[in-house]
Amino acid sequence: MHRFAQRLQHLPPTILTAIAEIDELKGRWVGGAQLNPQTLARHKQSVLVTSTGASTRIEGAQLTDDEIEKLMRGIAIQRFADRDIQEVTGYFELLQNLFESWPELPLRESTIKHFHKELLKYVEKDTLHRGDYKKIDNKVHMVDAAGGSPLGAIGILFDTTPAYLTPGAMQELVEWTTIALQAGEYHPLLIIGNFLVEFLQIHPFQDGNGRLSRILTNLLLLQAGYRYMPYVSHEKLVEDNKPDYYLALRTSQKTLGSAQEDIVPWLTFFLKVLRSQAQTAVALLSDANFEKTLSPNQLAVWRYLQTVAEASPLEIAQQAHVARPTVSQVINKLLDLQKVERIGQGRAVRYRIVRIG
Repeated sequence: MHRFAQRLQHLPPTILTAIAEIDELKGRWVGGAQLNPQTLARHKQSVLVTSTGASTRIEGAQLTDDEIEKLMRGIAIQRFADRDIQEVTGYFELLQNLFESWPELPLRESTIKHFHKELLKYVEKDTLHRGDYKKIDNKVHMVDAAGGSPLGAIGILFDTTPAYLTPGAMQELVEWTTIALQAGEYHPLLIIGNFLVEFLQIHPFQDGNGRLSRILTNLLLLQAGYRYMPYVSHEKLVEDNKPDYYLALRTSQKTLGSAQEDIVPWLTFFLKVLRSQAQTAVALLSDANFEKTLSPNQLAVWRYLQTVAEASPLEIAQQAHVARPTVSQVINKLLDLQKVERIGQGRAVRYRIVRIG
């Protein structure tokens, strides 16, 4: 607790302002009370796909959201490596289970190890170490979409906690975080941000640490009262700002253990993402009012598009049960209202929901 207090000695006013803005937006969400259960279910299903795609792509996987959505519907995808499909399936199922059972999941080492085991349960190469702390030292690399390192000679972001010190470091981190959250002396967003930067510094598992950190982010924020987590993808916002994510992480991580520890760069990034997420959550409430203005056909198309990453006019007609000529009219209306956007041209044209934030 003393070390954490030192890290917070020189917090800039921008950090406190960001927290206040996030909590004001959190209050406006009021648990999604204005959204009916069917709307919430559609958003949750969409977020499961979007978050799975984003979190696995950050670590080098290559499946698009549309491909993941098809995979989860049981449509075989042949052209991708088994590893990508294995990682995507594990993340999707773990996040789905977390969204359903988060109140009964305490922050414990056993919970974290169980999450890791579930995350990698389909990944054949990880059979020997899933669910166990690392046995050999590892390093953190920045990867691009192809799984390589765009940083060249400086591709290693930072060294991590040695394997032999990892069990003790994890015990200390989990115990401290649990006590700090219960004590209420510090704002939970500061505690959670600190937990994440230390977890990624320790890098306790041989593989899967980045993905697991984002799973734990969802858990801790839900338990801290940010109940819109299942309806707006945190992972997608991180993916959309990946260079800033790596820079903030690297800048703060390299100071840990020194006389001048500085987690402000990481907290600044973390809170920026949370603010965008909260803004998007509040915007969903206005969508609920928007739906009341739509005709039955418009509503059917709009609700179908909320469940997929993107879709062609034919797919929209078939899945929304709206006549093909009517789909064009509806899409033009939604384009005018800036609720959907067009991707591609001609026969390859597809449409998707305009995402806010």
